[in-house]
Amino acid sequence: MKKPSIHSDLQQVAAHVMQANEYEDAPELSADFFKQADVFNGEQLVRRGRPAGSSKVSTTIRFDKEVLLAFKQTGDGWQTRMNNALKDWLKHHSL
Repeated sequence: MKKPSIHSDLQQVAAHVMQANEYEDAPELSADFFKQADVFNGEQLVRRGRPAGSSKVSTTIRFDKEVLLAFKQTGDGWQTRMNNALKDWLKHHSL
């Protein structure tokens, strides 16, 4: 049995015109969405993320389970939020 060609499916998708009721299912594309999106510069994919030459250092550290779980449950970006919480703590405490 011959596999169906994806080319014909792509033509149907490209030819589809969205109707008003279909917009209800589509998420709103906010400015934050586009700030986090990967971008094509010509043919080259430019990925978002930590810029080269960042001052961050990779390390290994141990946290209580409940502390780590609490930050992880906040979703993507939990490591940045944890880093920011520690930086905030440093502003208000002397070592």
